[in-house]
Amino acid sequence: MKIPEYKVVEEDDDGKGYVLLEPIRYLSTRYGKVVSAKAGYRSDGASGAMDIRSLGWWVHDMLCDRGTWDDGTPCTNWEASTVLADILRDEGRWARSLYWWGATWLLGGGKARDNGMW
Repeated sequence: MKIPEYKVVEEDDDGKGYVLLEPIRYLSTRYGKVVSAKAGYRSDGASGAMDIRSLGWWVHDMLCDRGTWDDGTPCTNWEASTVLADILRDEGRWARSLYWWGATWLLGGGKARDNGMW
């Protein structure tokens, strides 16, 4: 799994201090859905946790910012957190996949949370 290139910049008004330098496209084999982000997309990183080089927080942030998959179907908080955990596990971060799943599901979610916890 390729970790996208990004750069650290001055935070904007929303606290987003990372800028994606290349487009990303992630297919969730679990849900059969795609989420993508264009170069220039901004993120705050791993909210409330140590930032790591990972595809996971980019995909999770996009799902939470938008609340939908690329096809327009709503994404729930459960799905967004599970996708993050799936990516972290694929990257070999087994322990982090468990506690980041719990933390993002309980405390985060943005627009995905607005679609429901499940």
